[in-house]
Order: sequence, then structure tokens, then C-alpha cells
Amino acid sequence: MTYRFFTPAPAKAATGLTADVYRQLSDDFLGPAPTFQALAAVPEVLAATWALMREALLAGAVSRVDRELVASAVSRANRCPFCVDAHVMLLHALGEHELAETVARGGTPPEPRHAELVAWAEASRSPTATGWTSRYAPEVTGTLLAFHFINRVVSALLDADLLPGGLQRSPLVRSVGGRLYARTARGSKEPGRSLPLLDTGTTAPAAWAGESPVGVAYAALRNAATGCGDLLGDVARQTVAATVRWEDGRYPARPSDWAVDLVRDVPGTDRVGTRIALLAAFAPSAISVGDVALWRLSHPQDADLVRLVAYGAITATDHVARTLTSAHL
Repeated sequence: MTYRFFTPAPAKAATGLTADVYRQLSDDFLGPAPTFQALAAVPEVLAATWALMREALLAGAVSRVDRELVASAVSRANRCPFCVDAHVMLLHALGEHELAETVARGGTPPEPRHAELVAWAEASRSPTATGWTSRYAPEVTGTLLAFHFINRVVSALLDADLLPGGLQRSPLVRSVGGRLYARTARGSKEPGRSLPLLDTGTTAPAAWAGESPVGVAYAALRNAATGCGDLLGDVARQTVAATVRWEDGRYPARPSDWAVDLVRDVPGTDRVGTRIALLAAFAPSAISVGDVALWRLSHPQDADLVRLVAYGAITATDHVARTLTSAHL
């Protein structure tokens, strides 16, 4: 696989908070995966993204199969083939070979409970239209929110293929890859280990009582990524937030034209940034080399591109989170 707009620094060169995150990734997951290396230019967003994924997807006693199924289904709804492929492989790693291949084909699992989880996860793409909410455990709901954010970052900043030529879409390659990661995928993780990496001032949203590790991690990600909106002016941020509310996850038929129309009334200095943030929220793979080149005329640093993508991604993710009506995280 390759990165779309920049190549991150090698993992071995990491220092400080980034190095701390990478050590936990090596201990608890598959190492510093491309998703996290792409975020390393903004360490506070990297740490909060890892914390939410770890505490939701990996830690605790909730079925890991259920959580990987949710990660795969959300990724499918968000049109993120990279993430679908990765979590189908992890379903293989958990021994769920038939379920993994059903998900890979875009099918509905035969087991009613699994089918219900898939439908629930996919409905969250348009939470207002579907009346989406959650009755699931914090880890399951947190996994869904983690991948609404991660899918958008991945689709914006990484190519779609995990392996050259899309080899990861071969059932044999998926199955073999799963077996290679079986021990890592099946190991239990203690909740809370990632929280010392976070800003200790973050607290879970008031609607999510109990401040579970998942809730604290989500709050940290929301705070860090929402703060990245300071790259844009007030009108630009209002445009992004209002569009996320009224479009409610609808995937635009022609994303580039759609985004151009939406930024016509935004001050000229903010138009390209607003366009990228909107595409990050709705159709991140449509962010083009031209969009990024224009953005870099005023913001040449990789970190500012990552921050802008993170802002669009969290605005869309928090639209989903805000539809929760009772304590789930």
C-alpha cells in the first residue's frame, strides 16, 4: 500500500508521545499500522485514535467477533475497502472463516444476531434518517464510532489496497493472513492501558455516564480532532457542521461538484480547506491531488493536512455520537 499525499516518518524514528503509542501498538495490535503512521504528524490525534480503538475494539470481555463484525460493517457503509479488508482478515484470525467471507462479499450473515449487528452498524451512516441509537455495550458502540473516524482518515490519506494489486481480496490470502495474526487477535487486553497517553482533562460526554475507558477515549478524540478546526474561520466551520447535520451521511453522487457548490459563500481564503473538510466527512477518497496542492500553498506542512482531515472526520463521527439517547459509553 502507499500513502496518497505524503510519506510519514519511519516508525523507528518516532519520539515522545508518538513512540509511546507505537510501543502500545506493537504490544497490543499489529504494530504501527499505516493508519496510525498517517496520523503521527499530529501526536494528540494519533494517541486519542489509538486509545479509542484499543479500549473499544481490543480491550474488555465483549465478544471480539462482534466488534470485528461491527468494524467491517461500518467500513462497508463508509466505502472504505482498506478497512473492510483489514477487519475481514481479523475475522479469519478469530476463526470465523465463513462469516469473514460473507462480509467480504457484501452479504448478510446467516446468524440473526450477526445480521442484526451488521444492519445496526450500517444504519449509523445516516443516523437521523434511520433513527439510529445504541443498546449495545460501550465497547461495541465505541468500535462503531472509532471506525467512523478511522474509515474517513484512511480513505483520505491511504490508497485502498493493503497489498499490491489488491491481493488482500483473494479468499486464500485473507485466510492465510488471518492465521498469521491469530495469536495477536485472540489475546485479551486489560482495559485502560491507553488512557495515560491522553489529556487527563478530558471527560466522557454527559450523556454517557460512568466514564468508561471507551467514553474517556472518545472524548479525548473528539476534543483533539475538533480543535483542529482552528485551521478554518467561523463561517467555514459553521458550513462544515451544518452540512454534516442536514446531509446526514448521504453519499454525494458527484462529490467534487457537490463540494464546490457548498463552499461558494465561504470566504475565499477558506474555500479549499472547507472543501477538503467536507469531503473528509462525506467522501474522503474524492480528495484530490489538486485539492491538496491548493491547500499546501498556504499550509505546506503535512500536519495541517492531517488536522484538516481529522476535523472533517470527527465532525461526521460526532453527528453519529450525538444521536445516542442514553448512557452507552
